Amino acid sequence: MTVTRSERTVVVIPARYNSQRLPAKALATIGGKPMIQRVYERALGAHGISRVLVATDDQRIASVVRAFGGEALMTPSSLLSGTDRVAFAAQSIEDAEIIVNVQGDEPLLAPEMIDQGVELLTKNDTAGTLVRCIDSHEELMSPNVVKVVLDREGYCLYFSRSTVPFCRDHAQDDWKHHHTYYKHIGLYIFRRSFLLRFAGLTPGPLERSEKLEQLRILEHGFRIKAAITAYDSIPVDTPEDLDRVRRILQSNQ
Repeated sequence: MTVTRSERTVVVIPARYNSQRLPAKALATIGGKPMIQRVYERALGAHGISRVLVATDDQRIASVVRAFGGEALMTPSSLLSGTDRVAFAAQSIEDAEIIVNVQGDEPLLAPEMIDQGVELLTKNDTAGTLVRCIDSHEELMSPNVVKVVLDREGYCLYFSRSTVPFCRDHAQDDWKHHHTYYKHIGLYIFRRSFLLRFAGLTPGPLERSEKLEQLRILEHGFRIKAAITAYDSIPVDTPEDLDRVRRILQSNQ
């Protein structure tokens, strides 16, 4: 049984100012709008969303969000990850059943991806995400592209910046012809009850090593259901990513 849209679904966009590789990227201008506004507007385009808000640790981001008519919630700067920020926000969203974590650096995220993620979550699942088939050797080998290993039922076994699994009997240039590799899309869907529980989980050695907070869920014995999406997105992590997104948006316009 899939999630019905009678369940109240809220999108929370975590955004911090001091990004390591691209500081203040949430406020970077893309096609005349700050990136956080582009992400916010994408989230509003999804079906059945009752509320969208930005969870941030910086008043500059909050002020920009409120200036374009969005909702912003201040969170402590000590929180370790975007999901921790979303979990903090979830404490004050008491009537939500489903909370979608849309990363604040995904200005090209298709609203349909949010729809697909919400429909993925069954009554027995507490967390979900999206993956996409990797079709280029460059993506396969890039540490900036997070790879996902799935089990037979579509649950995530592991996330890594390394190329997993390792095809021992084949040359690296030929790996994707012998195995289906998936990249992780930065979108999470949670039941609020589980998200509040996540806030109390201690980061483990895998999360600390890979710098991927979703590994905290797996390390504590919980499962993440994945859906394979045909849509793609470009997270903005570097100045090069930002330039690429600007070119794509300009081309589309």
